[in-house]
Amino acid sequence: MANLETTYMGLKLKNPVIVASSGLTNSVEKIKELEKAGAGAVIVKSLFEEQISGEVSHLIKKDPQNSYPEAEDYIRNYTRDNSVSAHLNLVKDAKKEVSIPIIASINCVSAKEWTSFAKDFEQAGADALELNLFVVPTSRLQNGSEVEQLYIDVLSKVKKEVSIPVSVKIGFYFSNLVSMTEKLMANGASAVTMFNRFYEPDINLEKLELSSSEVFSSPADIRRSLRWVGLVSAALPKLEIAASTGIHDGAAVAKQLLAGAQVTQICSVVYIEGAQVINGILTDLESFMDKWNFETIDAFRGRLSYAKIEDPLMYERSQFMKYFSSRS
Repeated sequence: MANLETTYMGLKLKNPVIVASSGLTNSVEKIKELEKAGAGAVIVKSLFEEQISGEVSHLIKKDPQNSYPEAEDYIRNYTRDNSVSAHLNLVKDAKKEVSIPIIASINCVSAKEWTSFAKDFEQAGADALELNLFVVPTSRLQNGSEVEQLYIDVLSKVKKEVSIPVSVKIGFYFSNLVSMTEKLMANGASAVTMFNRFYEPDINLEKLELSSSEVFSSPADIRRSLRWVGLVSAALPKLEIAASTGIHDGAAVAKQLLAGAQVTQICSVVYIEGAQVINGILTDLESFMDKWNFETIDAFRGRLSYAKIEDPLMYERSQFMKYFSSRS
């Protein structure tokens, strides 16, 4: 029987399947169900900086009397404290009810005092912390290095607040992703999650207005992260990677581990098929390992990373010339 046990940021996991931060992890009852279904760990629903800031703005606009400085301060602190308390209680209660690692999550867009809440999560009992970061550059005067520095500033400030391991969940919009992940590691990140599935706009032609695109990933989306897992794991072997996006079955988990991921994160497939899908994913992973006589995850992790394959250009190639050159 294949042994699925592994580690992530120093935490012992019974398997490499983690349920990502989402509505799936916003209550103790749901987290208990995920543990029962076989999840190796869970990342609790993110504490969103933008969401709380938005709630404050909405309350102030709703009642003109709230525009007084004293009222604004009260609303801002009350709203923020209530939201933070709810997330802290979720971590505390989950730690009492389940045995799998509980990872807290902060979705932030600035390096202001907001990041001080990281210490609160540590005191609440979180085993680790994931920083969910995505900055959308909108100014033509802002260069790439300035955008990268925003990520570094948030991470650096959080690392000053906590002693638990910290991972950074990022998108793929960097001019040099390998260099960026190295900077994150140099500034204290124990791991990176690749990639963040962020909100993407669409246009509704019937109403002539902006709308949201499909929120769930598809199995084909694994291609987006597989290349970079293979490249980054080879270049930075000491940096652990949580592969995310497009992981819908055990085959996808096996592929990401072969590319060099330490663990995988799932979300969309659980929304679509329910928590019971986790058991099927683990069964598929065991079947893969038995087929190739891999007794442990470490026996094949990174076996097909950029550093291990005979033709590394397979990871670098960006064109389809080889496949379509003969087609008219």
